[in-house]
Amino acid sequence: MPHPQIRLAPVDHRTSENVRETLLARFAAIRAELKVSEEFSPEVIAEAEGVVAKPVGLPDRDETAVPFFTIDPATSMDLDQAMHLERDGDGYRVRYAIADVPAFVAAGGAIDAEARRRGQTIYCPDTRIPLHPTEISEGAASLLPGEVRPAFVWDMRLDAEGEGTSAEVYRAMVTSVERFDYVAVQEQVDAGAMDDRWKLLQEIGEKRIRQEQLRGGASLPMPEQEVHLGDDGHFTLEFRPPRTVEEWNAQISLLTGMAAADMMLHAGVGILRTMPEADHNAVARFRRQAKALGAPWPAEQGYGDFLRSLDRTNPKHLALIYDATALFRGASYTPFDGEVPEQVEQAAVADAYAHVTAPLRRLVDRFGLVICEAISSGAEVPGWVREALPSIPDIMKESDRVAGAAERMCADAVEAAVLSPRVGETFSAVVVDRDDRGLEVQLLDVPVVARAKGEAELGATVEVRLESAEVATGKLAFHVSP
Repeated sequence: MPHPQIRLAPVDHRTSENVRETLLARFAAIRAELKVSEEFSPEVIAEAEGVVAKPVGLPDRDETAVPFFTIDPATSMDLDQAMHLERDGDGYRVRYAIADVPAFVAAGGAIDAEARRRGQTIYCPDTRIPLHPTEISEGAASLLPGEVRPAFVWDMRLDAEGEGTSAEVYRAMVTSVERFDYVAVQEQVDAGAMDDRWKLLQEIGEKRIRQEQLRGGASLPMPEQEVHLGDDGHFTLEFRPPRTVEEWNAQISLLTGMAAADMMLHAGVGILRTMPEADHNAVARFRRQAKALGAPWPAEQGYGDFLRSLDRTNPKHLALIYDATALFRGASYTPFDGEVPEQVEQAAVADAYAHVTAPLRRLVDRFGLVICEAISSGAEVPGWVREALPSIPDIMKESDRVAGAAERMCADAVEAAVLSPRVGETFSAVVVDRDDRGLEVQLLDVPVVARAKGEAELGATVEVRLESAEVATGKLAFHVSP
């Protein structure tokens, strides 16, 4: 499941400058605390400039006649994926082009070493810290429209029900003929002015969602947490519902990751994204949270079906979907070379799954793509990939820790900014967890989960007083009212 992101909506600087500047200063301090480097060394930049001028072995195969297109957030420049969809008898053919990062990153070079140090792109509300120099990630390797680019092309066939029947992957030169953003495509869909591409994307996406439901999976796109300035000069925290187009698009990526995992498992070499089922305590906590937000989770209903039943126009339901990530813990990367691991399933996907669709933003995908291309072509997996496999889980675990900490700390700062004018007020809340650190409460009128001092039973509805809200530290202090 994708990580939720925080977005600062445009605001009136006359009334918000101080809070906004304090937030931006806090975001910068968080990056410094986490030792997130925004700059690349001169050595890395020099290598990037050199390899952009002369990539490392471009593919001979020419697929530039295929009219690929991209769908991404409007401001994104690091475009990892382009697709082409068509009917294939009573089924479908999906071609999914993924940026060929190995063409620009030589194993053992300066860029490779820096990418292994970073692990992934880090996202903050005000900026992002890229995995690769922008000369590569937003330039020569990005699948920008009208440009000829090297790519790993996944050629997948689906039956009439949307179930995958075959897949191969090969390197080729491709061209994206048009770039779209989610907002524009959703507007076309909502207006009923869909061209054949969106009709096919909808058909395939909805059938893949149905396949996921049958498996018991739940890989929903996350709502964005947005900060708005009201007419009274105060910030509010809201959630933007995920668009249906985003979910259809995500299903193409999931399809590819599942095909990659199948290839790896059959060949006995690869690296999977694995995750166990949620533990009992996490499920019990989430059930309390669901009840608190007016959406009790029936005991007989599966987790994925429950999430899909929520009303995405209801702010409280969106908050619940946002907080569902608490169940998706324990995810790890599982490499293998020879013996297939005992744990192969990713619980949210409810199947074996591998990361191979975002190599510009995530280190592990570069290795997964090379492995799958070698398997598909009948070649040997390169030695530099096999040698790296044992080290990748620790690299990704550390980068996940940093990315998660940045996201969490930035969210804390945003919530403190939103609540800072309301210090001294009392809020209704439900106790969703309790441990030796105190209580954890879900506020009912604001999409915030926070710690609170005091005594109360699990599941109890309480009144909590906001004692302090420090934007500079992101700390909130609540106390249960007597």
